[in-house]
Amino acid sequence: MYRIISDTSCDLKKNEIEKLNISYVPFNIQVEGNEFIDDDNFKLDEFLGEMEKSHNPIKTSCPSPYDYLKVIEENLDREIFIITISSKLSGSYNSAIVAANEAREKHKDLKISVLDSKSASAGHTLIVLKLLELLKDNSFEDADKKIRGIIDKTTTMFVLESMQNLIKNGRIKKSAGLLANVLNIKPVMVSNDGEIELYEINRGIKKSLDKMIKAVGTISNKTSFDMITISYCQNKKRAEKLVEKFNELYDIDVVEVNHTNGISSAYADLGGIVIAF
Repeated sequence: MYRIISDTSCDLKKNEIEKLNISYVPFNIQVEGNEFIDDDNFKLDEFLGEMEKSHNPIKTSCPSPYDYLKVIEENLDREIFIITISSKLSGSYNSAIVAANEAREKHKDLKISVLDSKSASAGHTLIVLKLLELLKDNSFEDADKKIRGIIDKTTTMFVLESMQNLIKNGRIKKSAGLLANVLNIKPVMVSNDGEIELYEINRGIKKSLDKMIKAVGTISNKTSFDMITISYCQNKKRAEKLVEKFNELYDIDVVEVNHTNGISSAYADLGGIVIAF
């Protein structure tokens, strides 16, 4: 029997993960001194409202080694995989490594693997879902080897409706961000070995989304996929339209669509769309 432990960068629904043998270890997010823990009691609408009103940057805290160790010790009778947000975006991976090493010292026979998803949101979700498939008919060791190969081949892309959070959190210069908003510029971003890079700049959300959909084929050099994941923040209709367009252009077995959890919502912001393949 196995247990997957993940931080809440994965966007699978919190009320559904237990039946999949998944446990979440939450991020902590602060807006204007108000603390939001990204767990089962997370109030998404309240959080998004507070975030939108605030002129100051949000503050995020990743899970601590103790947070991970507590969940590990609840599952000592299982083979354990820990999957985290990209180590280049957060300290969550390092916390998981510290916890796993301590657990190994205490419990010599424990099978535990810590995986850097090199992604976030929809990309993190894709890795978890792929691991679940592998665990149906692979040993711990084979599943571990195969999922690491999948991580290295996975690409995450996103388009933001609003750049306000990137401006407030200093991810881009305020002057450049404000100019982009005035000109209705919606950049398409892409992951590269766990880091985020600019892929393309377009004017208008529709054009950027269309370009992102076409980029999936260009980047992968494929027309068929076993799975594509989509995460959205408060724009379900836009996500559903994306599904239609993906199915028009590509042969896809499964398109998994989820609303962003708290930490992904904090950076995708209202209207953001994240995809992975």
